[in-house]
Amino acid sequence: MTNLSVRETNLPRRRVLRAAVAAAAAICTVAACSPVSNNGGGDQPGDNQSAGQDSFGTPADPAAVKQGGELVIALSAEPDALDPTLSRSLYSRYVFQAMCEKLYDVNEQAQVVPQLATALPTTSDDGRTVTIPLRSGVRFADGTAFDSAAVKATLQRHLSNARSARKSELGPIDGVDTPDAQTVVLRLKQPFAPLLGALADRAGMIMSAQALRTLGDDFASAPVCVGPFKFAKRVPQNSIEVVRDPNYYDASKVHLDAISWRILTDASIRAANLRSGDAQVADSVSTQDVASLRQDAAVSVLQSQSLGYQGLTINVGNVDGVGTAPKPINRPLAQNAKVRQAFEHAIDRKALVDAVFNGLHAAACSPISPASTFSSPEAQNCPTHDPAKAKQLLAEAGVQTPYTVTMLASNTPDTLRLAQALQSMVKDGGFDLKINPVEYSSLLDEQDRGNFELLQLGWSGRIDPDANITNFVGTGGSQNVSGYSNPQLDTLLTQARQAGDVEERRKLYGQAVTLLQQDDALIYLYRQRNLTAVSKQIQGLQVFPDGVIRAAFAGFGK
Repeated sequence: MTNLSVRETNLPRRRVLRAAVAAAAAICTVAACSPVSNNGGGDQPGDNQSAGQDSFGTPADPAAVKQGGELVIALSAEPDALDPTLSRSLYSRYVFQAMCEKLYDVNEQAQVVPQLATALPTTSDDGRTVTIPLRSGVRFADGTAFDSAAVKATLQRHLSNARSARKSELGPIDGVDTPDAQTVVLRLKQPFAPLLGALADRAGMIMSAQALRTLGDDFASAPVCVGPFKFAKRVPQNSIEVVRDPNYYDASKVHLDAISWRILTDASIRAANLRSGDAQVADSVSTQDVASLRQDAAVSVLQSQSLGYQGLTINVGNVDGVGTAPKPINRPLAQNAKVRQAFEHAIDRKALVDAVFNGLHAAACSPISPASTFSSPEAQNCPTHDPAKAKQLLAEAGVQTPYTVTMLASNTPDTLRLAQALQSMVKDGGFDLKINPVEYSSLLDEQDRGNFELLQLGWSGRIDPDANITNFVGTGGSQNVSGYSNPQLDTLLTQARQAGDVEERRKLYGQAVTLLQQDDALIYLYRQRNLTAVSKQIQGLQVFPDGVIRAAFAGFGK
């Protein structure tokens, strides 16, 4: 682990980007929220761990790992576009981790560390000039050089592409300068505290400038980045394969020949494939299967507290598609906040988590984790389960009961169990919930188009709270599929982005949560635990609190 203060001492007359300090403080708190067990007492990480312990996995011991082989990962949903500018899916991040490195990464303590950069950024005293030093001697999978020009090309694409999901994440970047091949300078319109966290995710994934010129908007058909592996092929709704990249700058850490992600949406089938040896890893283990998998002597279960949430998004203004100006929708649920508040009061979060997920997840009412340094009593305030209050609000809104609402949800067994539990639960509050299950990739398309009334979907979470909030509820946010807009909230979120003081940001986010719960365009339900099952044949596979399966440096044991 790199100590932040050590890096500061190597940068005279400059100070480490204020966002790094805030993010690091938040992340250390997250890491402290539950015990960490890197080796649960047995030969493999995860042995004998209890439900309350985090087990991230441990790095591979090179002396104990074979060279070669193909790792098969049973994946719960199909990734969306393998294009860092456009991608919005957690599952695409699994693939990117193996083939698209970032300027910065997140370690198991959820601290930001350099990856393609050589040090944390530095910033000018006015907070508007950010300097990033880059690795030298690095090549993309197509053999072209990784340099500041490639970083500039990627960031400019993130900021200018009409369908970019990264634009709002990068905030007020006004220009990108390249004083030399190993230095990038970002010019900001105003200070931007969440920048470091953004560059440790898809916004920081650097693409080959040559591939961008050649493929343009079809980059996802043959993505080219810097990584231990390079793209080989994709069979839609079936599999994605990558192979070892001989150009990778740290090739001695790579043990596998190939990694394959196979799409198996049923958790029981993923578990069966793991037990049979057809797959060595199963993501998103069902809470129904955790106990039996822990009893299997050939399997380890990695787990960590998620930085994200699962929730319900209500379409209040998305008529012409995400990113377009909100327009009125002629439905009481969209028009009247009292109807949305009534729906929230009809939900018993704890009962939902206990019944559907065996109590392994945690109820949530906010985009901000209670373990975050940005948390506050205001941020953790939770509307009560009160069916009588729900009916009262519906009456005040002039809505006849039972009021029918249709929810779009993915068709996986776990999601359907959640949807059915919600369906039963909200009846007492005066709602008749209809369920419209679809494939995950179709769900993403439908949400972007605004073809839904109510949507069940979550977010895997990021280290800076801005990335868990502004993109989804800020006016014009690239993932604001609800079409929600509140100028008062926008002001609070902008102030929090520009604030360098943790206490000030904490206060602003508390005020923001209060507004979110008044408008209820997004109702937060619970925080999931990241649950990944791994064959004990495999060493070096890790899953950190960001939820990403890190398979690039794993290998088969000797």
